[in-house]
Amino acid sequence: MAHQKPTIVLVHGAFADGSGFTAIVQRLVTGGYPVVVAPNPLRGLSSDAEQLKALLNSIDGPIVLVGHSYGGAVISGAATGNPAVKALVYLAAFVPETGESVQELVEKYPGSTVGESLKPVPLPGGQVDLYIDPRVFHPHFAGDLPAEEAALFAITQRPATGAALGEPAAGPQAWHTIPSYNLISGADRIIPPAAQEFMAQRSGATVEVVEGASHLVFVSSPGPAIAFIEKAASETAQK
Repeated sequence: MAHQKPTIVLVHGAFADGSGFTAIVQRLVTGGYPVVVAPNPLRGLSSDAEQLKALLNSIDGPIVLVGHSYGGAVISGAATGNPAVKALVYLAAFVPETGESVQELVEKYPGSTVGESLKPVPLPGGQVDLYIDPRVFHPHFAGDLPAEEAALFAITQRPATGAALGEPAAGPQAWHTIPSYNLISGADRIIPPAAQEFMAQRSGATVEVVEGASHLVFVSSPGPAIAFIEKAASETAQK
């Protein structure tokens, strides 16, 4: 009897939305996987993780949980203590330890353009929404996409609050107990590849590198991203 295919839950990061997963969703569904693209509010790390945790609790059967960028920090908190989550897949993503913020991790190694790319929008109460300035979205965030496609992603991007990016990860992080897989984008100008490698090595993850890939590696290189997700699913199927 064949093992049940896990549900693939995809979590977008900041300055993006779920539409970026379209090619991945199409291929996974064709391959027989149930797929859920989770909404990520990008309002606060703890609250975002709690919302994802509630969604995960509603899914029957095994889960492979996939996060891009800030979404990696969200899945690291949301999956803790959930036996249904069989693998964590990080696509050019943050893998924080307890007490670390994504802001701290992005500044750990040189090479990130985040600081010079952000366009703040003040919110009531003193908080700010942060966008990637559309003028630099293509070279800084999506350098290996055609300019026209990058422009669409810039227009449809979702902001994250400054509080979300600066909030330290709280509680035990799921990668300590759940097998993790890190797909590193080799020409990333948002999360430097050295930072991605540091986080992957620290977590004991299975690692693959897509040379020349931008931060939107799952859009520009959907084939390697899909193969990596399927690898995680197959290797953890019986755990």
